Formats: sequence, C-alpha cells, structure tokens
Amino acid sequence: MKQKKISWMIHALFVMPAISATAFAQEKPATPATDEVQQVTVSGIRASVRNALASKEASNSMIEAIASEDIGKLPDTTIAESLARLPGLSSGLDRGNASQIVARGMGPRFIGATLNGRELASTEPARAVRFEQFPSESLSGATVYKTQSAEITEGGIATTIDLQTVQPLKFKDRQISLRADALYYPMGDQIPGAKSKTPRVGGVYIDQFNNNTLGVALAFSYQDQPSLQKNIKHWGFNEDHSADLNGDGKVDKTPWGFGDDVKRGTDKRTSLLGKVEWKASPNALITGDVYYAKAAINEPGLQHWTGDVGNWDGWQKANYSNVDIRNGYVVGATVKDVGLTTNDYKWVQDNSNVAGGINGKFTIGDWKVETDLSTSRAKRDSQWRDLRLFAKNNSTLTWSFTGDDRQVYSLGQDSGNPAAFGAPTMYVDTDGHLRDELNGIHLNAARGVDWGAVSRIKFGARFTDREKSYNQTTWSVSPTGTIPDSAYETIRVDGFLPFIALKNFDASSFAAFGPNVFSANGRPQTQNDLLSGWKVKERSSSLYAQADLDGTFLGTGYRGNAGVRVVHTSQTGEGMQSLSGAAPTPVQGGTSYTEVLPSLNLIFAMDDKQEKQVRFSLARAMSRAPLDEMRASRNLNVDPNPVQPLTGNAGNPELKPMMSNQLDLAYQWYFAKGGLASAGVFYKQVSRYIGITEDKTSINGRSAVITRSVNGGGGNVKGLELVYQQAFTGLPAPFDGLGVHGNYAYTESDIKENMPSVNPFPIEGLMKHNGGITVWYEKAGYEARLSANYHSAFVRNPTWAAGQLILNGAETYLTLNLSKQITPQLQVRFGIDNMTNQKVVYTSANNPYQQEVTEFGRRFNFGLTYKM
Repeated sequence: MKQKKISWMIHALFVMPAISATAFAQEKPATPATDEVQQVTVSGIRASVRNALASKEASNSMIEAIASEDIGKLPDTTIAESLARLPGLSSGLDRGNASQIVARGMGPRFIGATLNGRELASTEPARAVRFEQFPSESLSGATVYKTQSAEITEGGIATTIDLQTVQPLKFKDRQISLRADALYYPMGDQIPGAKSKTPRVGGVYIDQFNNNTLGVALAFSYQDQPSLQKNIKHWGFNEDHSADLNGDGKVDKTPWGFGDDVKRGTDKRTSLLGKVEWKASPNALITGDVYYAKAAINEPGLQHWTGDVGNWDGWQKANYSNVDIRNGYVVGATVKDVGLTTNDYKWVQDNSNVAGGINGKFTIGDWKVETDLSTSRAKRDSQWRDLRLFAKNNSTLTWSFTGDDRQVYSLGQDSGNPAAFGAPTMYVDTDGHLRDELNGIHLNAARGVDWGAVSRIKFGARFTDREKSYNQTTWSVSPTGTIPDSAYETIRVDGFLPFIALKNFDASSFAAFGPNVFSANGRPQTQNDLLSGWKVKERSSSLYAQADLDGTFLGTGYRGNAGVRVVHTSQTGEGMQSLSGAAPTPVQGGTSYTEVLPSLNLIFAMDDKQEKQVRFSLARAMSRAPLDEMRASRNLNVDPNPVQPLTGNAGNPELKPMMSNQLDLAYQWYFAKGGLASAGVFYKQVSRYIGITEDKTSINGRSAVITRSVNGGGGNVKGLELVYQQAFTGLPAPFDGLGVHGNYAYTESDIKENMPSVNPFPIEGLMKHNGGITVWYEKAGYEARLSANYHSAFVRNPTWAAGQLILNGAETYLTLNLSKQITPQLQVRFGIDNMTNQKVVYTSANNPYQQEVTEFGRRFNFGLTYKM
C-alpha cells in the first residue's frame, strides 16, 4: 500500500505537470522563463568575487554568497572553511577542521542547513550539520540567508545556509576537471606511529546530450587526512569538600586531577555526487540528484590519567607541599602517593550521509510550478576501545596549571615501562549507533502580476517526516590470557610523559580478550545504556504566501518581498524511565505547535544605477529544539513521602521552538565590479530560549524537580557588521591584479546560559569580535590568497552531550594559497593552513585555571589540477 501511495504521489507531482506543460507548449509559443539557464564560464579569484557579489546585490534578502572559482574549485578544500570567512560567520574546530558554523553571535542550534533547498539529516545528536563533509568538487557555491523570507525553509534564526550542487545544463559543453594533492602534516613526524603525508584526489565530469536537453554531472573526492592531536586537560576543582592547606583558615579548592592525550589516527573521507537534468520540453525541467558522503575515523590514541588529588575533606593534606594558591584555587603543588592510569585506546567512528531527490520545474501558462521529493539519511556508528592499565605503585605528582595556556606537570615514576603497570582491562565505552531519516515534499507556484507594487506572487507548501534515534552498549572485559611486556612499546612525544602502547593493538587484544571483544552481540545493556537510548519523531507541514515588490515610494525606487509562513509541527519523544534505580521501562511524551512567521524585505535604490542601496528587513523566525533534548528518557528518585517531589534528570519531549523577532538595516555601496562598502546592524529579540536547569513540574500528578532542558525566557542579540572589498584594477601593472576583502562584526547579547550556577556563560556562540581580511592577487596565470581570520572567545559545546559548555578562547588563523596556470589545462597549487600553529584553548566552569589546551598543527598541500 505504501509503495502505491508513493507511486501515485510521484505521478501527481511530476507526470501531470509535465503533461500540462507539454500540452500548453503545443497550444502557444513558450513564454521566456525568467529563470532561464545562462551559459556559465567561471574562472579565477576575481570572477568568483564578482559572481558572489552579483548574487548578493541581486537578492531581495540580505545574503552572503560563495561562488566557485572554477569547475570543482571553491576557495577552500571544504565549504566549511569558506563559510567561516564570511562576514559575521566563524566556526569551531573538530580534528583541526572547520566544522559547525557560528553566525551572528549564535551557535549551531540557530543555523539552518539545506542542500539544493532541502533540509539535511545529521550525524550529530541534535540538528547541526557538519559542513566539512562537503568538498569543493561537489558544490558550485553557497548562499547564506541572514534575513528571513516566507519562501525560505524555517529553522535558522541566525542564518540559513543553502549549499548548491553544479547544474550541468548551465554549461555549453563538456567539462572535466581532475585534481590530486599531497598533504603534509608536520605534527605526524613528532608522534611515533602517526602519518604525516597523505593523498587527496577528486574530480568533476559535466556533459550535455540530445541537443543540450540532457545534462549529467558526476563528482567524487577522497581524502586520507591524519587525525592528529596533542592535548592536556584539567578535570576541574573540588569546590565543596576540600580543606585548608596553608593554615590561613580558608578552604583551598584542589583539582580532581589531570589527563593528557595524543592522537595518531586517520580520517578517511569519501564523497560522490550524481546529477541528471532533463529539459523534457521548453516548459519542463526534471532534475534528479544524489549526494553521498562517508567518513571512516580510526584514531589510535594514548592517555595518562593522574590519580585523585582532590583532597576530599582534607584526607590528603599531609601529602601536599609547595602549594601555589590563587584566588582560593590550588593551581600548583607537589603531592605524594598519587596513582597513575595509562590508556592505550582506539576510537572508531563511521559516518555516512545520503541526500537526494527529484525536482520538477514547469511553466504552465503564466505560472511557474515546482515540485520536489527528497530524502536525507544520516548514520553514525562509534566505539571507544580502551586498554586501561593501573600503575602498581603510587608516586609523586608535581604540577603548575596557572592559566594562560600554562600546563606543566611531572610524575616520579617511569610511565613508559610496561613492567610498572598491572594486568590490563579492556573497556568498550558507548558502542553507539545513531540514525536520522528525513523525507520531504515541497510544492511551489509563482507567477508575474501587475498589481501596482506587487510584481510577482508565490505560494508554496512543505511537508516533512523525520525520525532520529540513538542506542548504545557499554562493557568491560578482563583478560583470559596474558599480554607480555614484549608486546608493548614505549612512545615518546616531546612535552608529555612517556606512553606505553601495544605494538599491534587488534592482534594483542584478540589474543588476550577473545576474538569478540569488540562485538556488542549478546552483551546486555547497562542501566545507563538503556536510559541513554532515545527516539524522536517529528512531522511538520508549512504553507507560505509571498509577494515580490517593485515600486516607488516618495520618489525612491524599491524592491523586495513581503509574506507569511505558517508552520505546524507535531513531535513525539521516546525513551526509558527508571524510578529509584529500578529496571527501566518505556516512556514517551510529546507536543505540537503552530507558528506564524511574517517577513518583510525592502531594498531602496539611492541612485539611478542602484549602486547605493539601503536594505531593511523585519521578520519573525524560529529554530526548533535539539532533537536529542526532545527524548523522553528520565532517571527519577522517588521519595517514600508522597508530599516530597520527584527528583532526577530527564529529556523534554515537550520543548517548543526558540523564537525571534528580528530587524536588519544595512547600507551597501556597489561602487565597482567586485567592489563593495557596506555597514549594517541587526537586532534579534529571542524568546523561549532553551537551556538546562532545574525544572519545577509535575509527573503523573506528583510534583517534581527535574534537571533538564526547558524553554525559558530569552533576551536580545544585536550587532554591527562592516564589509569592504575591492579589486584594484585601476592600479598600474603589475599591481592591477591585487584585491582585498575585509570584514568585521561586533555582537553582544544579554542572554545567559544556566551554567555555571555562579557567573554563568553568555549565550552559546556569542563572539563579541569577529572578522578577517583576505588579500588576493590574480594576473598572468598567477593566483595568490592570504587570509587572516580572528574571533574573540565564545561559548560552545564541543561534545555530543547536551549542556557540556566551555569557553573557546580567542583565535587567529592564517591561510596561504598559491597557484600557477602552467598550461590552459594544467594548474599547480600550494597551500598552508593554520600557518601560526594556533592552539585551541577551552576554559571550563568560567574558571581561568581550569583549561584544556589542544594542538592540531599546521597543514601543507601541494597539488595539481588538470582540465579537459
């Protein structure tokens, strides 16, 4: 029955409009389409800048745009790196790569993401999309919508980022581009067993057939990227049960301990794109496309964990000496009788994303009709395999963690000697499996009209069905055989205590723990595993109406749009519930809501050429709750006294979307080809902000105080954005090849997170200062680009666990790209990423002494591009 429904739907959405369009074409000459494809020839930095700026100038919304420099060539290896350089945008790093985007002082929860206008499933627990999964070969560009209009898919209060794949019928002939790069990571030479040199290859094929009525595009990429990291982490302080160490009568808060981590793994990424365009008639264009991305992460790593130095109620006071106390916190000391744990681990993670659909665009009389069926699926399988060994004897620990990235420590024992440790245990933590499936139907219709200031009307509907789930299993295994000391090797990395590691992790693990040590088959889930699993279902429908405007007001010409979008969503969260430690039982909950989202965008032309523009936008926007926080799971403590409330922690399937009333105003001066000077301000009044807190509620008629995410109050986010870019074509040669692009954004907000309880963080994603400058040169086949991007400290959640907020310190990244066109077909390239070896510094609990410092290192690439 379901298959028949789908077949009928496809017939209704595509076949009937195509028949109507063909019949109409036979009755009268086809009306020229306003979106008729144009022949595209794009090459070089200057052309990319001009095309992006032309899109920005022509749009009725306030946007930023990225245009390809050539076939399969964006300004960067992935779209994430390019997005992070746009005005008002930046990114957090994952494995040294730009990944999730931060925009206008707001984090990934407020960023909408689409591919060819279709919402994407995600391998993250919430909704955030990892933009590094989109390499340059697969995309022709991106549009960042900073203001809302009724026709844009709801979900992005900060921005909606639409990625576009190549359109083969926009090219007049066959295009083939192949590229190969050799990547060099110097850090790999500093870590024994790590890779430092790896390949990257990719290509694009575009062709047209049947008198340019059938177009085909194929693209692929493969990258074997070393996953390298040096990391030292402070575990936090004993805030409540420490004791006086220096005799001044004041409690001195001592650290729980420290850990270090060295990774020497690989991140192998593959992507494939297939796209077919068929111009069935002058009034019908059918497009089918599919995009596939896979990341296979295999990360051997080495860790040390110090023993407890938290001095609970003063029990270790006699062991402390040389104490350095600052503002009540012990930031340095020597402590006797401290244990040591060494970890030889392997993190394995397989991500895959598939997104595709069928799109039909038809001209039926005066109407432009678009129908779209889409599906997007994401999958993540991950497992942490930890061979854990405990030192046989305790020793003396000396440390100095004084903030400002200073992390110095030493331990009075030979941590690189296998004989110093006891028998190992294998811990397999969170063998986790996440699935996300999102299906959608889009319908749009538009026609030109002559209704005074209204030049065009648009109507549309969107229906989506989404289901996301997660489950995990955790276990540990004691050895059934002995691992001899000879099976280990000593690993020495500058700045770290010596490590021990198995020479062959898998073979020794199978020999000592059995061939099924890493298999979850037949293993029971722990209580925590059961409570950690969840499933969320979300069904949404939206309708919109929009009028494009073109008129005159008080002698000043204007254009823009006005419209309204109405969204209805029903959601259900499932999970497990435990009462006072009892066996978990299924539980579910949910809610539904309807939101009305009006919008107005106006562009006033301040001169006849429309080079000087004043842009104004007023809108109401929404961002849905994180999917993982909509789980129904809860772990409750039940007091025997029925008067006392239930306590515990839980998800919240009744979360409503965060809302924002927002205003944008900007002045833009397009003073030359590729030239822009712009100043703009924005203001967002956010309500129903979601944060984790103690929620006073009721469960089954009984009062409860539950720690969970709730819709709270809100506040404002406001900012200023400045942009200047110019191609200096008027300078004398050879300086006429120079160009510059600079931007700066200032953002502030009165929204606070609910943690820490004292001195809480500002809203996640808030960068008070953010900006960058790019100087480029293009002439006589030479291209060069030097970019510097800066952001001030901002709050982010770099883990999969909700509420694990930290302060990401201020960072400046420098990137250099050089290329030379050797022949019309062959180009040679060279680049350096993270030229200054910028480290990532996390500060937890808003405590400057509680830091985690990570170094990812520099990256060099040398490559060739060949076009046919």
